[in-house]
Amino acid sequence: MLDKVVIANRGEIALRILRACRELGIKTVAVHSTADRELKHVLLADETICIGNAPATESYLNIPAIIAAAEVTDAIAIHPGYGFLAENADFAEQVEQSGFIFIGPKADTIRLMGDKVSAIEAMKKAGVPCVPGSDGPLTEDSKRNLQIAKRIGYPVIIKAAGGGGGRGMRVVREESELLEAIAITQSEAGAFFGNSMVYMEKFLENPRHVEVQVLADGQGNAIHLGERDCSMQRRHQKVVEEAPAPGITEEMRKFIGERCARACIEIGYRGAGTFEFLYENGEFYFIEMNTRIQVEHPVTEMVTGVDLIKEQLRIAAGQPLSITQDQVVIRGHAIECRINAEDPNSFIPSPGTITHFHPPGGMGIRWDSHIYAGYKVPPHYDSMIGKLITYGENRGIAIARMRNALQELVVDGIKTNGPLQQLIMADENFQNGGTNIHYLEKKLDAEH
Repeated sequence: MLDKVVIANRGEIALRILRACRELGIKTVAVHSTADRELKHVLLADETICIGNAPATESYLNIPAIIAAAEVTDAIAIHPGYGFLAENADFAEQVEQSGFIFIGPKADTIRLMGDKVSAIEAMKKAGVPCVPGSDGPLTEDSKRNLQIAKRIGYPVIIKAAGGGGGRGMRVVREESELLEAIAITQSEAGAFFGNSMVYMEKFLENPRHVEVQVLADGQGNAIHLGERDCSMQRRHQKVVEEAPAPGITEEMRKFIGERCARACIEIGYRGAGTFEFLYENGEFYFIEMNTRIQVEHPVTEMVTGVDLIKEQLRIAAGQPLSITQDQVVIRGHAIECRINAEDPNSFIPSPGTITHFHPPGGMGIRWDSHIYAGYKVPPHYDSMIGKLITYGENRGIAIARMRNALQELVVDGIKTNGPLQQLIMADENFQNGGTNIHYLEKKLDAEH
């Protein structure tokens, strides 16, 4: 097992990694910014190192500072968590070249899956269903581009190959708009992502967002741990996640899961990863792969009983997977609400000092968070302050427990999106299951 790990992140995921390390007897090094001296995992880690000022560019995105922290503490490996440098192939490469273990896939794999065009090509080769599209980047050949759109059928969407987070996308509904849309997206992509390559796909009108969790040890073994539904989104950001996805049958789970596991073996994947799909009319369409642990990993842990962070650490230590596919059993239902420090109506971030704090409890309740009474939520980072997860024998019980837990949760001194989460849990269409990715946005627009 790994002797000592640098946790190159902050907040709830850093604390989650620390807990998993402790269970496995691994020593921890918490690197932190000047704004994060009082973070829970920093107070609990075996060693701590301040790596820079509050802005992420000067601390959590400072590659030389993080690698230097590993060097001076004699750490063996670096865990990037999610966000920040987690999917940065250059970081992974520099970590390995400096003689440390990167807890995640190889840099080449991150690059392959980080470029949407090469990712889609790799998935098609592996038999993973993809959205009908241009099968590669669009060229300057206007006639060819018009023919591709005609073959796919309108509406189509133009996407930046290096895009993400809802940026670098443009929907085209008519032929007359196509060429201008391609040109605009190319210039935006060049400005935002330093890569003007774009591609075209069929635009699905009302899909759900369903993703498959995988684990692969890089030694020829890969498994899937079922799927999650993350369709409750606002501005392409997930708000609520659940596992399993409503309406997905055992046959469908087996079909898509086996293809994802096989793709992991074919691309030489190592670690935890997530295949993201749009799901419409009973069909899965691959959109991208996240080559890291996801924010919503707890719902999968709750229904499978598998600790995904501990598996990441074991894989990084060179151990084979500790479980086989036939040992993965999905039981019950789990729901996660992201709790953000923000105004529940305007969504403006609400940093500040938490004056009173009371976490919910009871059967089937899990609270993943770094906050405590007296903790100051800084204005420099993502506004998520915790994840509330509930588990039940079925979806109805999981929702009922979430409604109770949200009422019990007390976070005073700042505003949170708790009221929005209560609104979602009380929504009849959400309770029935299977709402699409546009549902929450439309609901909020209608109510304001």
